[in-house]
Amino acid sequence: MDGILNILKPPGMTSHDVVGWIRKVLKTKKVGHTGTLDPMAAGVLPICIGSATKISQYLLNDRKSYRCEMTLGSNTDTQDKWGKVTEAHKVDVSQEDIFKAFNQFKGDIFQMPPMYSALKHQGKKLYELAREGKVVEREPRKIRIYDLDIIRIDGNKVLFDVCCSKGTYVRTLCEDIGNHLNCGAHMSFLLRTASGCFKLDETVCIEELEKESLETISEQYLFPLDYPLRKMSKVIVKEDSLKYLLNGNNLFLRNIACHDSLKLGEQVRIYADKNFLAIGTVKKEQNIYIDVSRVFN
Repeated sequence: MDGILNILKPPGMTSHDVVGWIRKVLKTKKVGHTGTLDPMAAGVLPICIGSATKISQYLLNDRKSYRCEMTLGSNTDTQDKWGKVTEAHKVDVSQEDIFKAFNQFKGDIFQMPPMYSALKHQGKKLYELAREGKVVEREPRKIRIYDLDIIRIDGNKVLFDVCCSKGTYVRTLCEDIGNHLNCGAHMSFLLRTASGCFKLDETVCIEELEKESLETISEQYLFPLDYPLRKMSKVIVKEDSLKYLLNGNNLFLRNIACHDSLKLGEQVRIYADKNFLAIGTVKKEQNIYIDVSRVFN
């Protein structure tokens, strides 16, 4: 079984828990995710099966979209409602103040990774250090907020949608906006609505998969390996050059039957007829060629 499952992760499970569960259901060890989702958050979690684990690295940079509820008035040690309150403030801000604050966090911004995260410091995960009461120095990271739209403001609760780059901590975004408003804030709800091309309305619950046969799962729920790579240009190799591709050799124009536009430095997906077989990068020395970086066979 090779492909990608678009799992609706329930709150209370870690991404690693989901991977372990899928391994048991599908009876295979070759399972991996394309980026963690907070344990108490729910939503889209693409899970790679079999050969698809080889493409997970190409999905890590995908944009992520979320619907989030932010609660103004208090900060917590975990930056969400499941943590311990560390500061509490009176909320004396107008809706106009909130909209103005949100506008300050659009585009390229720097964000300090939270202590309660899976990032590592000297080989140890930050959340492990945080549970020991330790705080270590971290470097701010540049992230991008593509869209940030308020849906509703109800008292001290702000419901909003955000589309962001990889490495963005939405709970940190909540705290930073709250601190900008001088009243503090924490995340009280988080739902991932999209991860790259995988959308919420195409997810499958793990309870549904438990009831299905492996054949049904493969036929009805498994996305093909190349599904999330559709934005890459497509190249079809000639039949007599297939052996070069399968050996990982460079492909020149003489080896290619047809192709979409080829731009230097961009990655392309490579096929033999309709079969997706490899990923490469367009390069040029004297002539344009494709440097094959990963073969799936």
